Amino acid sequence: MNKYKNLAFNTIIFAIGTFGSKILMLFLTRLYTTYMPADMYGTKELIEITATFLIPIFSFSITDAIIRYGLDNDYDNHKVFSTACCIEIIGVLMLLLISPLLSVIPFMKGYTPYLIIYTCTSIFRQTCSNFVRARGFVKLFAADGIFTTLTFFVFNMVFISGFKMGIKGFLIAVIISDFISGVLLWVVGGLGNYFRLRYADREIMNIMIRFSLPLIPTTIMWTITGFSDRIFVKYMDGPKGLTGDTAAGIYTAASKVPNLVSLVTAVFFQAWNMSAIMENGKKGINKFYENVYDAYQSIMFIASAFLIFLMQPISAVLLNLSVHPEYRQAFNYTPGLIMGVLFMCLNQFLSSVYTTSQHTKNSFWTSFIATALNFIFNIALIKLYGIQGAVIATFISYAVCYIIRIADTRRYIYFRVNHSKTLVNVIIIFAMCMISIKQPNLYFAALFLLTAFVTLINFSAIKTTIRRALSRK
Repeated sequence: MNKYKNLAFNTIIFAIGTFGSKILMLFLTRLYTTYMPADMYGTKELIEITATFLIPIFSFSITDAIIRYGLDNDYDNHKVFSTACCIEIIGVLMLLLISPLLSVIPFMKGYTPYLIIYTCTSIFRQTCSNFVRARGFVKLFAADGIFTTLTFFVFNMVFISGFKMGIKGFLIAVIISDFISGVLLWVVGGLGNYFRLRYADREIMNIMIRFSLPLIPTTIMWTITGFSDRIFVKYMDGPKGLTGDTAAGIYTAASKVPNLVSLVTAVFFQAWNMSAIMENGKKGINKFYENVYDAYQSIMFIASAFLIFLMQPISAVLLNLSVHPEYRQAFNYTPGLIMGVLFMCLNQFLSSVYTTSQHTKNSFWTSFIATALNFIFNIALIKLYGIQGAVIATFISYAVCYIIRIADTRRYIYFRVNHSKTLVNVIIIFAMCMISIKQPNLYFAALFLLTAFVTLINFSAIKTTIRRALSRK
């Protein structure tokens, strides 16, 4: 099986397990916006982001190392998995020691025990699922994705819709579904055969920690970038309009449609990360990156254009506007966030170069620049433009990070990039954002024509990659 066909096969398998599951998860947004007013919804998102913040710290981001070294034939999987588990046990014990400090966070009042268990079960599930993927059990990985989402959906319905437990209901649903998933992966994947304390290896531990440590602040900074937007919107006063919990809830609602762009990335990136690691050092790796990146960015631009074009009907499905009409204001902020998420997805592809070449420290400093810019522009722009200021800050930080990474990553794995095509796409998507926000006469027709044009200039790269995947060579 050629490398393009292998990438396509894995992408299809992950799509089966991820895409349908993610779509189902998005429909939960309607459940949340039905049973949670904007202020409660904003708090729920802050707690969820806090968990995302804690997980890489107390797992030492070792789950990324499981993929990197679990796929590498130079390392024994028994030692990789057992060493990773020992590192994470230490991390969980450290989390329990500092847990009382979490109670001082204002929005964490009454939720700290749930957050601790949430973090632990998520680490457990990530460890199991990543090792299953590293062993090549992509079908099991995909099946687990479907099963976990279904259980999560059912538990949300039970605890939020049925028992009216609000945020606590959401946290309980996450905990139970992650725990069940981890146990099933452990049993069905036979992970117990790979875990023995005697398999833990000091040399491999040093290698994995050296690889993972720069990823901890990297992951945290990306989380902070998303987290800080909501915090600044929540606590800073703009020139006029919404403030406080309601503003944070509106910003969160506005991010739901843009997250569909990252959904496409989530499906592809799992397969791409495996292919990039397995093809590392082989002949033709540069051309492989060039072709895949060209198709990848083409898909991202087409997806972004369609989401801007269909923003209002999709939002109407995801957000219960009849119950909480204040969510309708999210239409003003969604287009800009789509552009921001688009550049975040391009950055994620480039991060695979750092992972494959083991230059994870570069992932750290490029992320640091993005986070610093996000802070600076949030402070400056929210005072001037309110929620829209946070949207602009997000876009600028991700765009600058992309510019730096597209130059830096190609020092390690060089591949050609059509910068003119990228620039034209960005200009068109930006024009679509402005049209969506301003809504001039014939704006629907203008969006349709621009979406068609984006599809036209990007389709050939996708078609060429599909042809390579179908080739028998």
